[in-house]
Amino acid sequence: MADYLVKSLAYDGQLRAYAIDATQTVAYAQKAHDTWSAASAALGRSIVGTVLLSSASLSGNEKMTVKIQGDGPVGGIVVDGNANGTVKGYLQHPHVHLPLNDNHKIDVKGAVGTQGMLSVTKDMGLKDPFTGQVPLVSGELGEDFTYYLAKSEQIPSAVGLSVFVKDNNLIESAGGFMIQVMPGATDDVLDHLEQRLNEIPMVSQMMKDGKTPEEILYEILGQENVKVLDTLPVKYECDCNKDRFAEALSSIPAYQIDEMIAQDHGAEAVCHFCGKKYQFTEEELQQIKEKANAK
Repeated sequence: MADYLVKSLAYDGQLRAYAIDATQTVAYAQKAHDTWSAASAALGRSIVGTVLLSSASLSGNEKMTVKIQGDGPVGGIVVDGNANGTVKGYLQHPHVHLPLNDNHKIDVKGAVGTQGMLSVTKDMGLKDPFTGQVPLVSGELGEDFTYYLAKSEQIPSAVGLSVFVKDNNLIESAGGFMIQVMPGATDDVLDHLEQRLNEIPMVSQMMKDGKTPEEILYEILGQENVKVLDTLPVKYECDCNKDRFAEALSSIPAYQIDEMIAQDHGAEAVCHFCGKKYQFTEEELQQIKEKANAK
């Protein structure tokens, strides 16, 4: 089944709740970047969190970039998402494998680090994009997205992100949930939510057990309390093309283009998000330089 996200309300609108199966999306990213286990889990959780956040706060053609810069060995993580469920991402160091943590799980905190920042930039089609930034509080990323929502957007939330990586580094399951508290939510509802969040298994385990995003929400909140509003297909898709890289080349100093022509007799541009390579001949570089000079 293709990946998808579920949007819902719970307890008569006191909670907004989202859940996602992103297994194929994260598996695509793993293959595109040849990530090892700890890097796969870190990038996968970042992708799941970005899709959840995008679906909750964007509309139309709006876009979002999430950057996670910790002091762990995977380095920086960058993920782009939009309101339509499309996502792409990369991290600096894909070949990171660490010993399991004390809970016998992949050590995402060790991979990401605990010192650093999480920033979210939203392009709402206005003159200037909006950026919110918070320090990392965990490195496990679910808690970090939760902290961002509370501090930067003033929305009390609970975010769960989970990626199960097999011994051969391939992805078995990936998904997550996000529950946001609406103004006027009662203490009884919040107490029940807190209790259930402490009792439920990891999302990846629920997905291994065959639960759908809808069933994950039912597991947390009770089926009788959940009203599904919409579903959204989710996929990894890179929109890079040669023209975009040509535009980027036109912004660098002319002498650097001259060096590419004289020394390398051309240039190769590689997309960070998908690994696709674009070749530029000497003639193409000369045209790019002349076009830039004519502006």
